[in-house]
Amino acid sequence: MTGAAFEFRVLGPLTVVKDGAEVPMSANRELVILASLLLNANRVMSVERLIEAVWAGSAPPSAWRQVAICVSRLRRTLGAGLIETSSPGYLLRATPDSIDWLRFTSMVSRSRALSDSGQAEAAVLLLREALALWHGRPFEDIRGLRHDVARMEESRLEALETCLELEIELGRHHQVIPELLALVAESPFRERVRAQLMLAQYRAGRRAEALRTYQETRRYLLEQIGLEPGPALRRLHEQILRDESALMRPPAHRPAGVVPSQLPPQVLPFVGRAGELAALDAALLGDGAAPATMVISGAAGVGKTTLALHWAHAQIDAFPDGQLYADLAGADPGAVLDRFLRALGGPADTLPADLPADPAEKVALYRSRTARARLLVVLDGAADADQVLPLLPGGAHCRVVVTAVDPLDDLVARQGAHRAFLPPLPEEAARELAGLLVGASPYGAEAVRDLVAASCGNPLSLRLAAARLRSRHATSPTFGPEPARRGTDQAGQPAA
Repeated sequence: MTGAAFEFRVLGPLTVVKDGAEVPMSANRELVILASLLLNANRVMSVERLIEAVWAGSAPPSAWRQVAICVSRLRRTLGAGLIETSSPGYLLRATPDSIDWLRFTSMVSRSRALSDSGQAEAAVLLLREALALWHGRPFEDIRGLRHDVARMEESRLEALETCLELEIELGRHHQVIPELLALVAESPFRERVRAQLMLAQYRAGRRAEALRTYQETRRYLLEQIGLEPGPALRRLHEQILRDESALMRPPAHRPAGVVPSQLPPQVLPFVGRAGELAALDAALLGDGAAPATMVISGAAGVGKTTLALHWAHAQIDAFPDGQLYADLAGADPGAVLDRFLRALGGPADTLPADLPADPAEKVALYRSRTARARLLVVLDGAADADQVLPLLPGGAHCRVVVTAVDPLDDLVARQGAHRAFLPPLPEEAARELAGLLVGASPYGAEAVRDLVAASCGNPLSLRLAAARLRSRHATSPTFGPEPARRGTDQAGQPAA
């Protein structure tokens, strides 16, 4: 690494500042390669991925050599120590503070922690500072980076939505209405923004405008995609029609304890399952007057847990009172219930320090604690209905997702649970997953075909086989770009 001080700005037109002076960057291919390396700073970018970014599927035979030439020119411009050769490609070393995209993501993450600890004002200030880093649309003319651009733009919109939501909670509904109107015009399909606008208008004493916003939203969605507004927006519309008093104050924060957020990390990458996700939405996101349960059943390794966690993480905002999770494989329901009660917490007079010994009393306490909560419970790997029944909450707004190899007919028959049978992945989705898992494997399309054929659509089998394949590559002494190939030297390293 050189001693020069660099600043890279990618939240708008790509700009490089070296020791306080802007560095001229004119060659388009070099800009694309630099942008790709910056967005993946301190991680190796394979030559294949750089080729895809530059030529977007129409690379010439000399692509490897041209990438090497571009990297060599970047090194002359930026200094030899900034971009390293690292099999199977290149790595740009940079500090987080030197790239505005990394600063933005760090500030958004810190604001989330401030908000979770009740410091809404500080969170808003940090989000506004982060959003001020944006000065245009990144990489507007680079086709090969369109997925990166979409990811960055989604992060910006989520940060702005969160900021506006916090400001509404702080009572600044009058001030945010103009910004929300502009955001609706910019992103007309984002229902969260339209809901924020309706709430801000209502709290500002503009009830008729809030109702008109809903009608305009409904008409737009029907005309454009033939769909009604989602359940959250419909529920807000009904609350405004009824003039519910709860709309005039922000949601109350818990006086003590922490909102339970027990979901394990998602299993990534995730592909397909659009029909099953829609079934979960239909069964669990409606504004019903009774708790709803969805049983996801299917063969071992078919992706039941992956599907449940993907849906649960996507719907966290719908369950502000928490998300409980338990792996029921060989678990005692009584012990799980103890953990749930401790996680839910509460004032000392409603949750004794010593939990009840009687199982029926324990279940009654659990259902009392969840009676008015908007809570999601994920019960993974249930053996039978008897394991699940004591863990079902009683609140009308609680939702439960159960995964099981057994179809749990008793739960469906006696509790009215919904059920989705999860089949193996279709061949197209299995190919997509295999491609994502294998990555820049030297075996390429042949490896993907073999994985798909061997797995028979079972995602766990496919993931295990892909992991073994990548492990063999990582330990192979010849792992890396093919020797003597376009743009490589005799050692198999990208020539630059």
